[in-house]
Amino acid sequence: MNEQPNGVEAPGPERARLDVDIACVGFGPAMAGFLTTVSRQLVNADGTPAVESATVPGMPPQVLCYERADDLGFGVSGVVTPARAIRASIPELENAGIPMSAPVGEEKVLYLLDPIGASRRSGTLKLADALIRACRWALPVRDHALALPWTPAFLHKRGGMVFSMGQFMQWVGAQVQSTGTVQIWPGTPVAEALIESGDPTRPKVVGVRLLDQGVDKQGQPSDGFTPGMEIHAALTVVGDGPVGAVGQQLDDVFGLPPEHHIRDWAVGMKFVVALPEDTPLKPGTVLHTFGYPEPEIFGFLYVHPDRVASLGIFVPSWFDSPVRTAYRYLQHWMLHPYLWRYLQGGQLLSWGAKTLGESGRRGEPHLVGDGYARIGEGSGSTNVLTGSGVDEAWATGVQLGEAVLELLQTKQPFTRENLEATYVARRRASWVDQEARIAEKSRDGFQRGVVPGMIGMALTGLSGGRLAWPGHSRRPWERIPSLEDYYRGRIPAAEVRQIRDECYARSVSAHAALMERAGWPVIPYDGRLLVSHQDALLLGGKVQAPPGYADHVLFPYPELCQRCGTKLCVEVCSGQAITPGAQGVPDFDREKCIHCGACLWNCTFAAPENSERMAVAFRAGTGGLHSA
Repeated sequence: MNEQPNGVEAPGPERARLDVDIACVGFGPAMAGFLTTVSRQLVNADGTPAVESATVPGMPPQVLCYERADDLGFGVSGVVTPARAIRASIPELENAGIPMSAPVGEEKVLYLLDPIGASRRSGTLKLADALIRACRWALPVRDHALALPWTPAFLHKRGGMVFSMGQFMQWVGAQVQSTGTVQIWPGTPVAEALIESGDPTRPKVVGVRLLDQGVDKQGQPSDGFTPGMEIHAALTVVGDGPVGAVGQQLDDVFGLPPEHHIRDWAVGMKFVVALPEDTPLKPGTVLHTFGYPEPEIFGFLYVHPDRVASLGIFVPSWFDSPVRTAYRYLQHWMLHPYLWRYLQGGQLLSWGAKTLGESGRRGEPHLVGDGYARIGEGSGSTNVLTGSGVDEAWATGVQLGEAVLELLQTKQPFTRENLEATYVARRRASWVDQEARIAEKSRDGFQRGVVPGMIGMALTGLSGGRLAWPGHSRRPWERIPSLEDYYRGRIPAAEVRQIRDECYARSVSAHAALMERAGWPVIPYDGRLLVSHQDALLLGGKVQAPPGYADHVLFPYPELCQRCGTKLCVEVCSGQAITPGAQGVPDFDREKCIHCGACLWNCTFAAPENSERMAVAFRAGTGGLHSA
């Protein structure tokens, strides 16, 4: 609505309307499980509808899915998964011909020692490192890495699969659309859910509105203005991930269940690499690491067929650093002697980054309401003990799909009560929820430090959830020290401020200069695998930002930005899309944004109206990194 000078709201633009039975937001693993389940049972073998559409009589239910990315296969994330739920839906999984997939073979968990002495390690870790080095003759230590002789069962992925998520999602999308019962529309971001509040005590979701086109950076109509269409549906399925605009909106409108919160996050930075021709690594090899480049950072390397590897790191919100740059830390991780012996001579093929919701079941929102249901990572399905999320997300989609079919076949409406009795009941009775309850407190110890966190995970895993190291999750904005405090004892405060001011005067982030001053070596760029952040945007993919859309990253509280001396959003930005700006307010370049969403939770100020949110807005938008 637009406000006129007399204060009366003028009607907004006239919007086209489309009525469907089910509108879906986002096409990730959860939505793939949902659509796979539903699409198979909407039509009988003779081609007649198994159930009839309420919007197009005589036809099967009209199911449309809207995805922001321009293609279903643009995700670069490698994943290792037990694939329990996926196999239940696709029994022929191993022989399905999915590109870049391989059964899990060798698995290792490695504790990486610091080979250069630059990481920030507690006294306890320094003592442990010294003992490991002193006893390396009796331990499986090689190239500054300790291979754990025993891996807890809860970390194993035996019998699982290594996938490329991009290839897997493209394959599933083709299978779903080939049924003719589902339409998937990539490159079509959803701006918001349509919510009716005739009864203010019981708001109802009645569909979604697509993003306006032909607008300027501020969202005001410009040349070729086309209002986003309204898609009205009896059921809206929301699977837009942990930072999706619709998920955020539903959290704001409906709140979270008592004692639930969304405070723990991570950004995953991933490379896809062509390994050297003489690599000894076999397809299906899985390496998990911890301890370096900083003790809080976890890493992974998964080997696909044809000498291709997916590798990367997870930088969590409880890594209390004001310069927690995933790209730079990933390069230091790759240069660790244990890993570099496999990677040297390789070639960067593509890369990307993604925010991960790390609150697990504690971050579970209201799963259903009148006219809507939530599935996948944004619904709190990730298991924070095993670090597994894809199979769990798929399972929640299948559970909702079975519930929807039941309600369609019995001609029952998609009310909160009916969805609770079908979808939520299935989810509560499943292994997804049972294992999530075991894992719920497993990472509490990380709120107190790395050592308590690792002990806490072991206690929880070995005791089946009966034991955990206690800890209280803090909001991300409460955790971050100032640059001066973080580098106290390493760099004088006056020098920290000088380095920061000089970098910001050039509109560049300060993390590289500060890290190098604190002892981190310069990255030896080779033009193939180790390249500058800017060159990576060209070498490993291309950011596509179609014209005519509004900026999706906003700084709605400029007065807070002007007071900020840390500019964490600038330092963490995965695509260098956020840079220091005039008068202290960051600039945003949509043509560099890779849609990782890290800026949403990397801010040192709370939003004035909601202390659970930060002072950065991440809204619906188009584009992102199109991997080469």
